[in-house]
Amino acid sequence: MNLDLNGKHALVCGASQGIGHAAAFALAEMGADVTVLARSRAALEAVAAALPRSGAQSHAWIDVDMTDTAALRAKVEAAANARPITILVNNTGGPASGPAHAADAASFVAAFGQHLLANHVLLQAVLPGMQRARWGRVVNVISTSVKEPVKGLGVSNTIRGAVASWAKTLAGELGPFGITVNNVLPGYTTTQRLEQILQDRARAAGKTPDEVAAAMLASVPAGRFAQASEIAAAIAFLASPAAAYINGINLPVDGGRMQSL
Repeated sequence: MNLDLNGKHALVCGASQGIGHAAAFALAEMGADVTVLARSRAALEAVAAALPRSGAQSHAWIDVDMTDTAALRAKVEAAANARPITILVNNTGGPASGPAHAADAASFVAAFGQHLLANHVLLQAVLPGMQRARWGRVVNVISTSVKEPVKGLGVSNTIRGAVASWAKTLAGELGPFGITVNNVLPGYTTTQRLEQILQDRARAAGKTPDEVAAAMLASVPAGRFAQASEIAAAIAFLASPAAAYINGINLPVDGGRMQSL
């Protein structure tokens, strides 16, 4: 099985922590040169310095706010012009908890910008290099909510569905260029995002976070929360040469929690 990413240049968003951080390490371990992107320059410098290196591998970082699409486009285009980016991992923090009916319009607009529009700007910045190479991988880290809405995450459910449809459309458009576009759908994963959800649900229900966690785990056949590295393994596989014929899918990594096919 060909998992070799030597000579490939990957851009991993949200790489200062959580799933993005784990994905950056997984791709670097497979030989890719990795550019990590997030808001915190200090955190990114530390991540880039710690990534595995062998041979001529080199890593870099881009500090930018994903909501500033003009700056995002400029910085990523500059990096892609210096060296084509052929692996793009779209990943950013989820919207705040709460029911859809209680969310104001601004919350939907902000989430649409942070997720779909930012992803689209990133794609357009790196796409020319992928098309020239006739090879590319786009992996979007979204949510199991694109298959089954998650209770209490109304804005997220809505926006994640839009991203999934955008990705499926791109898979058909870009497949002829040797570019695949796929989505990874993490289940309950031990990250700061999960900690936030546990706290929010505990406050809303008048329970402790441990009680909420136990109820959530009761729905997971694997009986535990995922580690970020387990989500990263799925991302890295979809980015590999071995996954060349996998295109336009939603891949759940949820320990068997979802009941749908």
